[in-house]
Amino acid sequence: MLSLIGLAAIGTTRPELVPKQAFLLVVGLIAAGVLALPHVRWLQKISLPLMILILGLLVILLVPGVPEQIVRPRNGARRWINLGFIDMQPSELAKIAVVLLIASWLRFRRHHRHFTGLLRPLLMALVPMGLILLQPDLGTSLLFLPMCFAMLFAAGARSKHLMVIVLLGVLGGAAMTPFLRPHQKDRIQAMWAQLRGDDRFENDIGYQGARSMLLVGAGGIGGSDAQTASSLLRWNHLPEEHNDMIFAVICTRWGGLGGLFIWGLFLLILLGGLATAAISCDPFGRLVAVGLSVGLLAQMVINTGMTIGLMPITGMTLPFVSYGGSSLVVAWIMIGIIFSVALRRPPLLWRQSFEFDDDMESSA
Repeated sequence: MLSLIGLAAIGTTRPELVPKQAFLLVVGLIAAGVLALPHVRWLQKISLPLMILILGLLVILLVPGVPEQIVRPRNGARRWINLGFIDMQPSELAKIAVVLLIASWLRFRRHHRHFTGLLRPLLMALVPMGLILLQPDLGTSLLFLPMCFAMLFAAGARSKHLMVIVLLGVLGGAAMTPFLRPHQKDRIQAMWAQLRGDDRFENDIGYQGARSMLLVGAGGIGGSDAQTASSLLRWNHLPEEHNDMIFAVICTRWGGLGGLFIWGLFLLILLGGLATAAISCDPFGRLVAVGLSVGLLAQMVINTGMTIGLMPITGMTLPFVSYGGSSLVVAWIMIGIIFSVALRRPPLLWRQSFEFDDDMESSA
């Protein structure tokens, strides 16, 4: 349903892109079906080699002197590797690689029940996160910590330890503010201005956010007809309306009810992922289902949050909906992996996982 809504939204402003997006949707469905068939346990065996491969690709993006035929910068960002028929974004695959590696490490272990035991899984998330920040891609890098924390919580990490990590992360993020690039600082400044009702930046650094909020409001509760929505989008010149800002197109066309429907569909994906984790007795599969479903929800929250002015513009796509091959296909790959976990019945003899007796453990 999300992908079909995405096709309709893209067709509102860029009808010439719909055939390519429809083709990529078929590719994503095939990839999801192929990954759903085998047991998810084979992904555990390749988790480390896959992470090494992805880290290598992320490094290639940052190496100066790489020919533009391979790495072509866009708007000052080096995020895509040209494969000829499609531009691949390694940071999208990095989300899956991080989830698989952390899940493989956490299965049947108790280290994460102690504060020092959280360091290794956090490092697994922070290394690719740092490389992605250098591209720069602040939006995608923000996804790794929610996925990591959700998996640690599902594996039985102590809440007080996770709260300390979150606090340290917030303080560390604040300390890194002086090192942000000028355009990233501008986006944060524009967001704060919007929240205060200050319109000084609406025709400058806050133009995209201001246009987006205007179009979201123009849709009202029930939206507009296709011709009116198309005219509103065309004459208001919303940048990146077919990918990063697709949620504004949805709200213009189908109103606040359309936006709520999108959020409801993502909540169903989260509930489905958590239900899959609950019925799975395989510790690896359980953590993978949690990590991927939380990652999809977190990406939706960040994307729609920046569209309605509650978060700074970060250049992040809306999964299943936005135009773009890497985003669409990787989102469907995530669904295929979750289905692989859901399709497997518990084995006759299986080891209990993630059940701890706090009275038997020494405090950390």
